[in-house]
Amino acid sequence: MKTALKLELREARCMIAAAVMKAAQLGVPETVCVTDEGGHPLLLERMDAARVTGPQIAWNKAFTAAGHKRSTHLFNRAPNGPALPGNEAFGIQWSFDGKFAVFVGGFPIVVNGEVIGGVGLSGGNGEQDTLCGMAALAALRDLLAPEGHTVTVETDIKL
Repeated sequence: MKTALKLELREARCMIAAAVMKAAQLGVPETVCVTDEGGHPLLLERMDAARVTGPQIAWNKAFTAAGHKRSTHLFNRAPNGPALPGNEAFGIQWSFDGKFAVFVGGFPIVVNGEVIGGVGLSGGNGEQDTLCGMAALAALRDLLAPEGHTVTVETDIKL
């Protein structure tokens, strides 16, 4: 049997607060979703004035990042992005009833080398979504470091 770490609301709240703070600094209304390892939402926040489509998009990105253990933008990065035309996973975005997101803004949450969830962001451009996602991961790193855990804080995560 394997003992596994599980995200709880404490961690999800910390991540969302950091992403929202970064979004406010950037002046962009974001929606942020934190999921467990199975891509099921633990917490989702839509900032005032954020798009009504944001919750579903943020969830889709977090779902994809958690379930496929990679940053969502890596699916379409040329030349070998697996979801690009002619590559092995072309069309994967139509999987899971269209819930599979293959564009920027979704990051797996990796603690001690294991994917334990995902964070997805929607509302800004790719750079803004990425900055908010990195703020969320950095906040988790800072929260868990005193407990002896390591958190991967990188844009290009692929396990």
